[in-house]
Amino acid sequence: MRIISGTYRSRTIITPKGDATRPTTDRARESLFNILSHSFDLEGIRVLDLFAGSGAFGLESLSRGASHVTFVENDRKALEAIAANIKAFDTEDITTVIRQDVYKWLSGASKTYDLVFADPPYDDDRTLAQLPDILFSRGLLLPNSVVICEHRTGSTVEPPPQVDVLRVVTVGEAQFTLLTRKPETG
Repeated sequence: MRIISGTYRSRTIITPKGDATRPTTDRARESLFNILSHSFDLEGIRVLDLFAGSGAFGLESLSRGASHVTFVENDRKALEAIAANIKAFDTEDITTVIRQDVYKWLSGASKTYDLVFADPPYDDDRTLAQLPDILFSRGLLLPNSVVICEHRTGSTVEPPPQVDVLRVVTVGEAQFTLLTRKPETG
């Protein structure tokens, strides 16, 4: 795996050993970031990378101008890979790594984020049914924040009533559902 574009372009990303994580492919990440770069300004934003795995999404965001990334991961091998990547990219001062179950961490999280990426195990039904509601109801997002949920092609993310689906992108087995808060009418 490698960084696709930006400051760290072509740099190699260390991935966790074993099969506990499923890294998003370079091709899928490139497709997603091509879409984001045309509709979302990554410069200076705060990013939350949930179920972070190797941290590739957050590192790609930093490479493209994000000011800070928070990685949340519970798997020991994945955390070792994230730590090695952060050190190799010399981004210790603009990253935070949290070792905790994502849902437990979300119950007490208090900072706000511009962009959230969630790449849970594909068969985690909580992500499809509950994660969008949790994210949009806990005060973690700014009015124009975007949440990206990666899931298996053919499955569907259930957005809560106050949330719009911006786009659904399919790349091979991966599907990305991009969500944002509906504009307030008044």
